Amino acid sequence: MNKIIYLKEIPLFKKILGFGITILGLLSLTTNIIFGGIFLVIGINFLITEGSEIDLDTTTYRSIKSLFGYHFGTWKPCPNFEYVSVFKTTENQTIRVITAETTLQNSIILLNLFYNGNKHITFYKTRDKNDAFKVAERFKTIFNIDILDATESEKKWL
Repeated sequence: MNKIIYLKEIPLFKKILGFGITILGLLSLTTNIIFGGIFLVIGINFLITEGSEIDLDTTTYRSIKSLFGYHFGTWKPCPNFEYVSVFKTTENQTIRVITAETTLQNSIILLNLFYNGNKHITFYKTRDKNDAFKVAERFKTIFNIDILDATESEKKWL
């Protein structure tokens, strides 16, 4: 199987809160099913992440929701992709404590496959530029499309 999966990251505080509420929900199920169920659903909702998955062998993709490594979504045939864009951006993560707040920024590289003009699907995230271009080359070969290098201030076609 030749699959590429992209998942948005869950902030650490949200993971901790999600696990705490989920455990509270499981413990509450023994005494009060309604409140236990509510806490369980809220906790699981904190732990679900979204993303996309592409199967390069069958040229199908799906938008996924993922929980504990299990991916849910329906497979669709890939649209007629026009090009793959490799671009550099920053990912912000805000951490809040009662009276203080800070935002952490990480430099990342995303790969988007564009179709129908300006519609796109993000299929890959990395911090390594060489890795990003290796994956972009795979997309180029499989879908017979061009690569747009948008990692520098001036964009160029490869």
